[in-house]
Amino acid sequence: METVTFGGNPVHTNGNLPAIGSPLPPFTLVGHDLADITGQDFPGKRIVLNIFPSLDTGTCAMSVRRFNQMAAAWPDTVVVCVSKDLPFAQSRFCVTEGIENLVTASAFRSSFGDDYGITMVDGPLSGLLARCVVVADPSGSIAYTNITPVIEEEPDYEAAAAAVLG
Repeated sequence: METVTFGGNPVHTNGNLPAIGSPLPPFTLVGHDLADITGQDFPGKRIVLNIFPSLDTGTCAMSVRRFNQMAAAWPDTVVVCVSKDLPFAQSRFCVTEGIENLVTASAFRSSFGDDYGITMVDGPLSGLLARCVVVADPSGSIAYTNITPVIEEEPDYEAAAAAVLG
């Protein structure tokens, strides 16, 4: 269990992120067209999972915009932005914001948060995903993980980029 804060108050997750060096846990998420998105959809690519509570918050929206910019310069890498927002809302956000360099994926009907140990189990955002970044190398091994200690803060983009670029 991890402890982060929201509004200055402690919030707990249901577990811990997978360990560096371990295989990326399998996942099935929902894309904008309601089709499944899985890790197997991106063979031979680095996978960056930008995980956050909801696009309806400024910090989450900013992280998607920033990762969209960064993804444009990352060869052989796919950035998957994961939240429990419905696929329709994710798609609408991407169209409105001109987001084209990443994949949005909804965890609204999957066990993703439980499988990755990042579902917040208390506090006002209980049931949503904590803000995290997970990077897997092309072989599917986890190269980097980070849970943002303060939900209202953006992730460490530089550390994620260093993991991607080696």
